[in-house]
Amino acid sequence: MTNLFQVEDMTCGHCEKAITRALDEALPGAAVKIDLKAHEVSVEGDAAKAEEAIREAGYTPVRKSA
Repeated sequence: MTNLFQVEDMTCGHCEKAITRALDEALPGAAVKIDLKAHEVSVEGDAAKAEEAIREAGYTPVRKSA
């Protein structure tokens, strides 16, 4: 299942890398897509784990309907 998050405080390439790294650690092998301009993160797998990983990386994810 693909989960979509709005992450308004993701504003630069560093943010993108930090979130990607956090998701890779929380959900190894999960497909992660980031649209920096739209502030959207798409990730496969467990939505709760993904949301927690993004929060632990220091960002504020809001789940969206895919």
